[in-house]
Amino acid sequence: MKPFNRFVASAGLSNLADGISTVAWAWLASLLTRDALLIALVPVVLRAPWFVCALPAGIVTDRVARLPLIRAMDGLRGIAYLALAIALWMTGPLAQTPASGLAHPVLYGILLLCAAIVGVAEVFRDNAAQTMLPALVPSEALERANGRLWSVELVGNALLGPALGAFLIAAMLAAPFTINALACLAALMLLRGLPQGAPQTRSAPDWKAELREGFAFLGQHKLLRQLAWITGFWNLLYEMAAIALILHVQENLGLGARAYGLILAAGAVGGIAGGWSGAWIVERLGPARTAQIMLISSAPAFAAMAIAPGAITLALVLAVFSFTGLVWNTVSVSYRQRMIPDAILGRVNSIYRMMAWGMMPVGLMLSGILVQMVDGPFAREIALTVPFWAATIGALILGLSGWRALGRGFAT
Repeated sequence: MKPFNRFVASAGLSNLADGISTVAWAWLASLLTRDALLIALVPVVLRAPWFVCALPAGIVTDRVARLPLIRAMDGLRGIAYLALAIALWMTGPLAQTPASGLAHPVLYGILLLCAAIVGVAEVFRDNAAQTMLPALVPSEALERANGRLWSVELVGNALLGPALGAFLIAAMLAAPFTINALACLAALMLLRGLPQGAPQTRSAPDWKAELREGFAFLGQHKLLRQLAWITGFWNLLYEMAAIALILHVQENLGLGARAYGLILAAGAVGGIAGGWSGAWIVERLGPARTAQIMLISSAPAFAAMAIAPGAITLALVLAVFSFTGLVWNTVSVSYRQRMIPDAILGRVNSIYRMMAWGMMPVGLMLSGILVQMVDGPFAREIALTVPFWAATIGALILGLSGWRALGRGFAT
């Protein structure tokens, strides 16, 4: 198997574990509490490392060989998944979820700890993997390679993973985390024998100087900074809606774990289509127009999530939403990989992703806070849709303000 194909297959298995977790993490939390803020805290712990650990991950990525780093992080994630599975096996059947408060506080604490370990490992793995891709394919093939990679990742992360995770957690709570541990082990093994990638920094590194070099490069490129901030605020809005979707599906639409997983899987079909067609769209519309259209389309998609009357309509909305998101990624990530020199790609990429991904925990917490604030003065079913409407307003502002910046930036 060619190195790029093995790299893609490994990413697919790693993202299969992430996809299974998409349902398993939050659904397990919802079995321990009905408190929207406590449920949101689990994905917050998963996403917070993107802000806390992004800069160290960039320094480490440029200091060490990238392939061993990726494999080590797959191993660490596998250990965390296995530890949570063992904790669930030892706990046995869960007590009925309390109307208020928290059931099984110790298990909830273990859940948070394992989520934190997986989140930290994901930061280091993803940063190293994204900086390694340009070494596997020529520059002119980056859009196509990224589209193929993301399509395979989406098959695991959003098509097969959520559906499989929903069926597994409905059958046995420990099952999805056990499968995840095995998937991470298989992903680790697939990477054996690939080019390791030489360290990029000098033998006696100075982390302060290295960071200054990364910040200086990003400071010189206005479009890169704009893409980072736009992606960051979009991620904030996305996470606000994504975590609200769990209770909205359960309580407002009256659907179970299997239906929720299938809705996410149906949405992933649109993302896969976006991954495969992204390069074609960019070739015909150009990067500026493509980015503008994909960004502005988020506002009506968020609104449609709130008013979708059932599972089929919601699945169609998520399909369109995922399509536009993947095409946006085709533009922004390929541009970043092409513009940043390999010697500092790890650091600049980590700074960029800290700005872009570090906003996710804010969106998660805002979602829980908004629901808590509105639940009481208004009916519960209305409170659960407030994050979608807040995301709609935010996406409209972001799309209108980003339209001109993207047009000028890519033209320059």
